[in-house]
Amino acid sequence: MSQNCCAPVDTGQSEEASLKIENCWVPILADNKGKAVATQTNRCVTCGQKGKKVDIITLKAMLDVSLLALRDVPYLFCPTAACSVVYFAADGLQSYTKEQIRVRVYQKEPGDESVLVCYCFYHSAASIRAELLATGESTVVEEIAGGIKSGQCACEVRNPQGSCCLGNVRAVVKRVMNELGAPATSTL
Repeated sequence: MSQNCCAPVDTGQSEEASLKIENCWVPILADNKGKAVATQTNRCVTCGQKGKKVDIITLKAMLDVSLLALRDVPYLFCPTAACSVVYFAADGLQSYTKEQIRVRVYQKEPGDESVLVCYCFYHSAASIRAELLATGESTVVEEIAGGIKSGQCACEVRNPQGSCCLGNVRAVVKRVMNELGAPATSTL
């Protein structure tokens, strides 16, 4: 059974109007017969920010817990750095924290330069910085684009966000170049 760190969600409802499931408080509604039903949401049950839908294959690859807990519901990725939830079920009844994921998640630790930003080709802000310091330029975007073109990318399985990392990588390259005072390249 998964462990959750959810606190009661501030929905303006009392705790009596919330459902506690697996140590997680979920706002509930009553159906027309007064039976409690969980609501469908695309908002993280902990921080309230909008999540991004991820395929179940991503969760199967990333979770460091028994996969018996997975259900036939949509799951979403929470990109908020200050929130420990990485994945949550759209019905709000389940969430998985960064402690339950096999790899460190870039979006949860954006300030740690050792955390991978590209999980297929193993690039981090530190490796991007090292290349920029050594050569004065970054080839990481071109390398990843070439890997995608040749079918070597597996973001749906290797990247916790379940989708391509290029947007994140471009942002890191741009940030590091700005920090180093390097001129921006046209490939960003």
